[in-house]
Amino acid sequence: MLKVEIKPMSLEEAQKLGIDSWGRWGCEPSKFDWSYPEREVCYVFEGEVTVSAYGEEYEIGPGMMVTFPQGMDCVWDVKKAIRKAYKFG
Repeated sequence: MLKVEIKPMSLEEAQKLGIDSWGRWGCEPSKFDWSYPEREVCYVFEGEVTVSAYGEEYEIGPGMMVTFPQGMDCVWDVKKAIRKAYKFG
């Protein structure tokens, strides 16, 4: 089963991993289906989202480094407007 990996991380630690050069994405509260054709790593600056996949729920918020595996299908339920840095591969 595909699992989401979540690691609490300070902004300073995330910047050492190069998030300043990653893409940016934001979304207002909403609910939508999403698929990951490739692996995504993201750092959440602000917001709250519940990601549901394969019977699991992942609570994601500020200060978290999150890895979504390639091939995962899920539902995003954005509770508070989210802003993140992300990269694929």
